[in-house]
Amino acid sequence: MTQNPEFLWYIPNQAVAGHRGDDAVADHNSLATLTAQARAIEANGWAGALIGTGWGRPDTFTLATALTAGTTGFNPLIAIRPGYWQPAQFASAAATLDHLSGGRVRINIVSGKDDFEAYGDREGDQAQRYGRTKEFMRLVRRLWTETGVSFAGEHYRVSNSTAEPRLTPNDDRLHPPLYFGGASPAAEAVAATEADVQLFWGEPRADIAERIARLRALSRDLDRDLPPLEFGLRITTLIRDTSEQAWRDAEAKVAQMARIEGAGWHDHRRIVAQGQQRLLDLQDRGEVLDENLYTTPGKFGAGGAATTWLVGSAEEVAGSLRKYADLGISRFILSDTPYLQEIERQGRSLLPLLRRQAVPA
Repeated sequence: MTQNPEFLWYIPNQAVAGHRGDDAVADHNSLATLTAQARAIEANGWAGALIGTGWGRPDTFTLATALTAGTTGFNPLIAIRPGYWQPAQFASAAATLDHLSGGRVRINIVSGKDDFEAYGDREGDQAQRYGRTKEFMRLVRRLWTETGVSFAGEHYRVSNSTAEPRLTPNDDRLHPPLYFGGASPAAEAVAATEADVQLFWGEPRADIAERIARLRALSRDLDRDLPPLEFGLRITTLIRDTSEQAWRDAEAKVAQMARIEGAGWHDHRRIVAQGQQRLLDLQDRGEVLDENLYTTPGKFGAGGAATTWLVGSAEEVAGSLRKYADLGISRFILSDTPYLQEIERQGRSLLPLLRRQAVPA
């Protein structure tokens, strides 16, 4: 594994119960239930969890604030959208939560399509959306690290702006890291110049290696003036005691998805972004790619990180994740359902195998 790898989980920030095969219980998104998941995440060795965003879901920042208040070491990776927030407003809110939580905040900037009109934003074309994202990330970083910031861009303007509270640098962490995803040329140009971590979904390793090489070249060609871009993997990991049991359960899960026509799974079907289409296209290359990357879930409605799964014993899945790490992946966001059960199972069986292979600092 790479030096100092980071392992996070996923918290299902959903108004409707039963997300991606999770237990459909009445209190699935109560404060008690979600805090129990966050506490299990920190108790079982995970650094924190991604909290997803999108109109029609509970507000991510409110949930992240509640979960940091109920935990001591849980690091929320808070997905947010430019257009839903103004940069100075967001910089102050994130700095406040980072201060109150003792430096636990991470941010995932999301620029894909959404129900913009529902919250008063304008859709614009791809160039407009990613141009705005680029300005948003650059301006937020300046507001966190400078005082008296003035900025006049195509999308945002501020004058003599100082976001409070001021962030306290911690070793080489000057501000909450900015994670970012996207597979289009416009998205990759933003990642290469403005992101701290580029997130990938579960593509075959050769495809990931190609994208890493392209992003590193873009960083050079576009004169990146930040520390080197890091890379992360967001993927479903289905593990069992044996390979045979894992594949039996994976196939049974997919058969159930087929019976219910993907209900509760197809949360990325309505709008197919380029990154999502790349995953769906993998079905044409085979049901299983590399050693154990299962592409069939996408055929029956799974979207996003649930489109492809790594399936096998803990040792087999750990071996696959180590091979991604060898490509340069240092940030891993894993999950499977039922969420609480898998937080504990994979924390006990998978994380020790991954940490054993990590290069000491």
